[in-house]
Amino acid sequence: MRKVFIGLAVFLVVLVAAAALVPILFKDKIKARLDKEIARNINAQVLYETDNVSLSVFRTFPDLGLSIRDLTIVGKDSFARDTLAHLPDFALGLDIMSVISSDEIEIKSVNLVDPRIKLLVLKSGKANWDIFIPDSAATQETDTADFKMGIDNWTIKNGQLVYQDLSIPFGVAAYNVEHTGSGDLAKDIFDMKTNTQAERFTVTYGGMNYLENKKLDADVTLAMDLANSKYTFKDNTFKLNDFVMGMAGSIAMPTQDIALDLTFKALETDFKNIFSLVPGVFTDKFKDVKTDGKVAFNGYVKGIFNETTMPGFGVDLNITEGTFQYPDLPQAAKNINVAMSIKNADGNIDHTQINIKKLHLDLGKNPIDGQVLIDGFSPMTVDGNLKAKIDLAEITKVFPVEGTTLRGLLDVNAQAKGVYFEKHMPVMTATLNLSNGYVKSTSFPAPLEQVNLSSTVVNRTGNAADTDINISRFKMLLDKEPLEGRAAIKNLAQPQFDVVVNGVLDLTKLTKIFPLEGTTLSGRITGNIAAKGKMTDVDAGRYGNVIASGAMKVQQLAYKSTDLPQGMRITNAAATFNNDKIALQSMNGFLGASDVQMDGTITNYMGYMFSENQPLRGNFNLRSSNFNVNEWMVDEHTGAAVPVSTKEAQGVVQIPANLEVVLNTKAGTVVYDNMKLQNLAGRVTLKDQIAKLEDVSFNTLGGQFSTTGSYDSRDLIHPKFSFGLDIKNLDFQNSFNTFNTIQNLAPIAKLLKGQFSTKFNITGELGADMMPVMSTVTGKGVIEVVEALVSNIPALAKISQVTNLKDVQNFTIKNRNFAAEILSGNLVVKPFDFSVGDIKMTVGGTNNLSGKIDYVVAMDVPSGKVGNALATKLTSLSGVQNINSLERVTLQLGVTGAYNSPAVALKGSSLKAEASSLVKQVVTSKLEGVKDKLKINAPTNTDSLKAEALKKQQELELKARQELEKKRQEAEQKLRDGAKNQLDKLFNKKKPAAPVTPPDTTKQQ
Repeated sequence: MRKVFIGLAVFLVVLVAAAALVPILFKDKIKARLDKEIARNINAQVLYETDNVSLSVFRTFPDLGLSIRDLTIVGKDSFARDTLAHLPDFALGLDIMSVISSDEIEIKSVNLVDPRIKLLVLKSGKANWDIFIPDSAATQETDTADFKMGIDNWTIKNGQLVYQDLSIPFGVAAYNVEHTGSGDLAKDIFDMKTNTQAERFTVTYGGMNYLENKKLDADVTLAMDLANSKYTFKDNTFKLNDFVMGMAGSIAMPTQDIALDLTFKALETDFKNIFSLVPGVFTDKFKDVKTDGKVAFNGYVKGIFNETTMPGFGVDLNITEGTFQYPDLPQAAKNINVAMSIKNADGNIDHTQINIKKLHLDLGKNPIDGQVLIDGFSPMTVDGNLKAKIDLAEITKVFPVEGTTLRGLLDVNAQAKGVYFEKHMPVMTATLNLSNGYVKSTSFPAPLEQVNLSSTVVNRTGNAADTDINISRFKMLLDKEPLEGRAAIKNLAQPQFDVVVNGVLDLTKLTKIFPLEGTTLSGRITGNIAAKGKMTDVDAGRYGNVIASGAMKVQQLAYKSTDLPQGMRITNAAATFNNDKIALQSMNGFLGASDVQMDGTITNYMGYMFSENQPLRGNFNLRSSNFNVNEWMVDEHTGAAVPVSTKEAQGVVQIPANLEVVLNTKAGTVVYDNMKLQNLAGRVTLKDQIAKLEDVSFNTLGGQFSTTGSYDSRDLIHPKFSFGLDIKNLDFQNSFNTFNTIQNLAPIAKLLKGQFSTKFNITGELGADMMPVMSTVTGKGVIEVVEALVSNIPALAKISQVTNLKDVQNFTIKNRNFAAEILSGNLVVKPFDFSVGDIKMTVGGTNNLSGKIDYVVAMDVPSGKVGNALATKLTSLSGVQNINSLERVTLQLGVTGAYNSPAVALKGSSLKAEASSLVKQVVTSKLEGVKDKLKINAPTNTDSLKAEALKKQQELELKARQELEKKRQEAEQKLRDGAKNQLDKLFNKKKPAAPVTPPDTTKQQ
């Protein structure tokens, strides 16, 4: 027995030792495999520290746990500053035997803690998650992948998932997400079980939240048939707040088409469940609300979903004898009856029918009745009515409106029947009247009172020309200060308008009565406005036929919100307007902490407001003593300030097509990123979706800057910029530390001490972060080295080593000019001459974004300075036996390789007097060869070629504009295709790849 215990103890010691040693022995192997898979499959920056990678047997026993802390995935190109995912705690469970004995490591589980994932689609349709290298490009070998996706469970704890499509625009956001999933992904047929909970779930479309901060709980089992790409719903529940829904049917994606055959219905029939979705209802007190009544909710989606086809769909909602009453309120809402159906048989959205057969509820003693049938969207047939008489005081007895007193009588009576399309309206009569309205909030003692509104909409023929909209009376008192007006619009086919507004609007008091969530608004607006005329005169620009006049004053206006955390303040402003223009006589205030003063004029404001495709024109003078741009670079989620260099891409900024504005700017100091611009002055013009800088000048980093340029947003896929720079006396090292372009193209500036001046023209494209895409940047100009101390340059150290000429390691250059070009992101330095003591040098060449250099250096050297070893080599190259018999000799050197560790080789020599000019020819030839290698034609000044180039550019721009709308329409389909492809990648079991010929990767970007 003793031997048994001893043997058992020895076994346990060996087992524990093995468990402790496995992570140490195999960490490097797994790290190498991980890096290889990332390089093979991911076209993005995957950032993590080696020290943050750990292995453990005990955490995921019996699997081997691979953990990575602070893993970040950042996109490239347009998304170079966009964080796709930040994973503070990312863990994989690996089959331990596959790690020890197999060339293929099997992943068994995936666990994420506190992940922050943001999926973004730009207006151009480009998606930030499109980072997977296609299989054909990724397969460089015929063996299988190093990692096998045999995942059988996965978890997300406290996740934040945001999806935003700027091209539609559509968004989904889920916060505090808890998710678990299980299923054997190594099989073709299996059940996948998932549970997802989110404390806050929001769905947004077109800037409107259709679901906002609902509590989500989804428990779903899918029958997975990966061989046929078919996924069938089994046991499942989807719960939003207290509303529970079930799903049945399948989604199949055997081809590019998505076949949908789904039905859904409410799993619980109590009225309280659907009542929980009403905004403001689902609070801690919801459990105490008394309800009665039944609900039936069901629907279907059936058909093919692809680029040209939508599936048919239908939804039915019925509420019978619904009732709710809050425990601390005296009255109930009763007799809530709704019968609604939405049908679309063929997927054509214009064929949708919405039928609300019944809508009735009693708010205390106030009945509301309505019904409507909408058949089709284009044209739209309407037949409906709505009638309500509500004593507002009764509402607070039924529905909690904490801290607010309401009074007044609201009377709504509307009927409409007919067809709506161009120049046709349904026959309708509608009235909305409010008498003796009164609102008082406990947060502000002064009430909003004597609110009276009388309005009608009438059309008796069905012709748009016979439609009259009349607000005959609007009046209110806010803390005894009046605001009143009237408005009338006749003939919607050719509208005639008559509007008058007078009074005081105290925003501080108003927002105390009607608080704006997440917004602070205060200040006073005093104005009197009158306008009367015909839209035909406005459209034709006959503003003399329009009677318009008015004046407005603003005092101590302040605005701050979650979207504008910096806030803005207008200390005072005054404006007047007439038929032709609005004159902003003065405005003084602050944008954030930056002071601003403005005056100017706005013209064609009527055409802009009332007509389509007419521009708003303006001319303004803007002044600021100290403007801080960094204050406006804020985190979109927290509102906290972030450095400009880490600002996430929000998509390309588009200049509005109908804006023609000139902004004359002067600023004492402008702070931007790590720069402080002094004495900034210039003009900005916006027109035809192009922003132009004209005669902009400023001082910074000890230098003087003058610039002109433009930003062209007509093609959102390839937005273009151009700048002409005139810089005087800029410090080399300051320029390197400040400008990314210099860091990428001229790293030598870091080691130079002194100043330079330049005149340079640059063009290129911008990415989604509004930063230059370096591979597209081209330009040319002249650089003048005012004075530069040249030392510690790796290339010069190598030249000194090869030639044994110590003088070239450290020297000073003064007042030397050289020409340079930027060609597709490559800096080309044209040949230039300078002297180092009695050594005459000619230099030219190129360096690229990857840090590679290719230069030719010619050195006209006194023969007496040539060492014996070099003299021997020159003898073999030239055939001259006695080099020392010559007065001077010219060395031709090639400098290539990496900037930090270049290679220098003697390429030839010349013994003739005209050696310097011959060297220039060699260097020029070398540069032309570089251009040919880059497939860039040398610029020419011939008129014919310039005209041809201009014509081609105009044709390309026209084609880009024509294709832009097509690109936007394709964006949504690309999203669907991308989702399908990723599902296929995730769920379809990969078969061993057949041998293929490795692709030509030299053409990959």
